[in-house]
Amino acid sequence: MKAITTEKAVRLIEIDNTLVMEVDRRKSKIEIKKEFEEAFKVKVDSINTLIRKNKKIAYIRLNTKNPAIDIATKLGMI
Repeated sequence: MKAITTEKAVRLIEIDNTLVMEVDRRKSKIEIKKEFEEAFKVKVDSINTLIRKNKKIAYIRLNTKNPAIDIATKLGMI
């Protein structure tokens, strides 16, 4: 997983408690969710994915108890 740090991604962190990550194209939403929850010890509410320019992008919405800004700080996004 690789964090995406565009202006839109930072805005989503602040407004929607959502992280934007580039993930392996072969992984399913369930696999992405499990991997993310184990890596960061947080609860994921939902995942939306899309494929753009042969890369899979995952929008990972976290539970309100887990602020996305904390994880973004750990990853060096902010």
